[in-house]
Amino acid sequence: MASRPRGNRAQRTDSTESTDSTESPDGTGSTPRSQRAARSRRAHRTHRTLLAVLVTASVAVPVSGAARPAAVPAPAPAPAALAPLRDLAPAALDTRYAVNRAGIRAAERMAAGHGDHVRAAALRVMADPARHFLSFDGRDGGRTAEVFGDLARAGRIAVLVPGSDTGLDHYARFGAGAAALRREMGTGAAVVAWLGYRAPATVSPAVLTAGRADEAAPGLRSFVAGLAAAAPAARVSLLCHSYGSVVCARAAPGLPVADLVLYGSPGTGVDRAAALRTGATIWAGRGSADRIAGVPHGRLRLPFVTIGFGRDPVSEAFGARIFDAGGSAHSGYLRPGSVSLRNMARIATGAMDTGGTATGGTPAGSSRAGTPTREAGRA
Repeated sequence: MASRPRGNRAQRTDSTESTDSTESPDGTGSTPRSQRAARSRRAHRTHRTLLAVLVTASVAVPVSGAARPAAVPAPAPAPAALAPLRDLAPAALDTRYAVNRAGIRAAERMAAGHGDHVRAAALRVMADPARHFLSFDGRDGGRTAEVFGDLARAGRIAVLVPGSDTGLDHYARFGAGAAALRREMGTGAAVVAWLGYRAPATVSPAVLTAGRADEAAPGLRSFVAGLAAAAPAARVSLLCHSYGSVVCARAAPGLPVADLVLYGSPGTGVDRAAALRTGATIWAGRGSADRIAGVPHGRLRLPFVTIGFGRDPVSEAFGARIFDAGGSAHSGYLRPGSVSLRNMARIATGAMDTGGTATGGTPAGSSRAGTPTREAGRA
C-alpha cells in the first residue's frame, strides 16, 4: 500500500519530463516548457511595468496632496465675453488687450481679498500696461494667451504650448521663455504664449495619461486655426514642451501650421510622426541634460485608462526631423543663449532647412551626441 503513492508520483514525474522534452507538432522545436517560459517572461515584463506605474502613482498622489495641504484656490471673476480672434488690426488688438488687462486686475483684487498673496502678486505683474493678453480667465488655475511682439505686423508667429506645472502662480517662467524666443526670432516676428488648459502637476497621476491633453486639444485647435485665418500671410509654427507635446499631438490633425516642434517630450500618444496627420514639418529635440530621457517610452492599456505616451519622438523609428537641443535640461530649452533656443527660433522663422540645417550653413546637429540629423521628410 505504501509503495503505490510513490509509484504514482514517479509516473507523474516521468510523464511531465517526457512532455516537456517532446518536440512540438509543428516541428518548430518549441516545447511546452519553452512556451511557458516565454509566457512567464512576458508576464514578468508586464507586471514590472504595471508595478512601476503603481509605485509612481502611489508616491505622486500623497506628495502632490501634501505640497499644499490647506490650499484653496483663489476665486476669480468670469472672463469678459470677447468675440473669436478674427481681426489683428492694431485698434482691434488694443481693445482686446485693454479688456483682458481689466480682467486681470479684477482677478488680482479678488485673490488679494481671499488672502492668496502669491496669486495676487503674479497677477499684479501680468496687469502691467506693457503686457498684451489676447485672452484671460483666472478660474481653475488660469487660462491665458499672451502676445510678445507686434502681432498685427508679424510675418512669422510662434505659438508656445507649455507642459506640466504651468499656471498663473508660476507663469513668470513661461512668459520669460516666450520673451526670449521672440528676441531670438528677430524683427517681424511675434510669439504667443498659449496657456489654454489646466496643465497637470509634474508629480501627479494626471501627468501619466492623455486626459488633460484631450480636454485641451479642441481649444488649441480653435485658437491656432483662428490665428492662422486672421493672419493668412504669416508663417505660423507650434512649439510644444513636455506634456504640451501630448496636447499638440491631439490637436495636430489638419492644423494650419508650417512646423510642429516637440521638445523635452515624453511621447505624443502615437508611435510614428505620420500618425499625427498633419502637413506640418515635425521636429523633435531633447537636451543632453533633460531627465525626460529616463522616462520609459511605451503605453500600458488598462481597463479604463491608458498610461504612457508611446514611442520616443527623438527615436529614428518615430520619424521626426531632429534638431540640436544642446545641453538643455528639462526646463532650460528657452534659456537665452542656448543652442536649443537658437535652433527653435530658426525653425519658427523658416531659417532651418528640412534637413535640420540653418540656411546660413550652420548644422543643427542632433540632440544625441554622435548621431547625425536625419532626413525624414514631411509626415
